[in-house]
Amino acid sequence: MSPTIIPPDSDPVGRADRPLSITLDGTAVPGVYGQTLASVLLADGRTRWRTAPTGGARGVFCGIGVCFDCVATVNGIPDVRLCRRPARDGDAVTTQTRLEGGAR
Repeated sequence: MSPTIIPPDSDPVGRADRPLSITLDGTAVPGVYGQTLASVLLADGRTRWRTAPTGGARGVFCGIGVCFDCVATVNGIPDVRLCRRPARDGDAVTTQTRLEGGAR
């Protein structure tokens, strides 16, 4: 996957990607329709969006929805697996933590 969005007029494959925008903790992140939320974040260089109970940073691990490492809160719903959730324009993603006293 390219870390940048290829402009449709210069794409050698001839795709006509439709851009979208999500937010991660209030910061806008660009993407295109057809991407999962995890792939939008990864393409923007973001590799972690959850903190485990041990304090470790988590993001995508398996990428197929088995491990639950990539969970975050999406549009107010906690524990959404970002590797399985198609991105929609305007989605609001909020990081999660399982540290004592953190947001659940």
